[in-house]
Amino acid sequence: SSLPPGSLLVLGALAVPLLKGHLRSLWMLALPLLSYAHMDALQPEHLGSFALFDMVLTPVRVDPLSMVWGIVFHIAALLSVIYALHVKDWVQLTAGLMYSGAAIGAAFAGDLITLFVYWELTAITSVFLIWARQTERAYRVGLRYLLIQVGSGVILLAGVILYYSGQPHAERSLAFVQMAGNNGISLAEAGLGVQLIFLAFGIKAA
Repeated sequence: SSLPPGSLLVLGALAVPLLKGHLRSLWMLALPLLSYAHMDALQPEHLGSFALFDMVLTPVRVDPLSMVWGIVFHIAALLSVIYALHVKDWVQLTAGLMYSGAAIGAAFAGDLITLFVYWELTAITSVFLIWARQTERAYRVGLRYLLIQVGSGVILLAGVILYYSGQPHAERSLAFVQMAGNNGISLAEAGLGVQLIFLAFGIKAA
């Protein structure tokens, strides 16, 4: 139950290059279904946390919003697999499954470091999907996309570090919670760390 949702897609994708023909197709069709069953079995408000040095990481936090996005991403993953059954290139197939798993994992991330890891995994895997066309233009576009996405990840990480270090030592937390808005603190008052995190989300959204 502590295995993050989407992990079965990420780990299962590693077996795709080893499989051939109908066995590969069946395996790819099974992965989104197994991953969904794993996610659906998690209890509401479930938290999966562990300590790393003096930080507490929560790679699994189940709430109604994460469940909505988890369902949406699993449907998209299954439809993508069905659409790609004719594709023979294992790089595309592996990257597509890992991208889906990373997106699902990000939706359930309960801390900012876990979010950063999945954030970068979606960036890296999606670049391989862009490069799959194997044209000069695709390589240029993919490289530009990678620079922008990795750049947004660096901004996110810088924001996380500033946000974490700016908290009182005894109260430091990496929990992925609301940092401005309804808690009475505006974005302008929240500090540079929160502003950088907001900027990173804006770049990612674009």
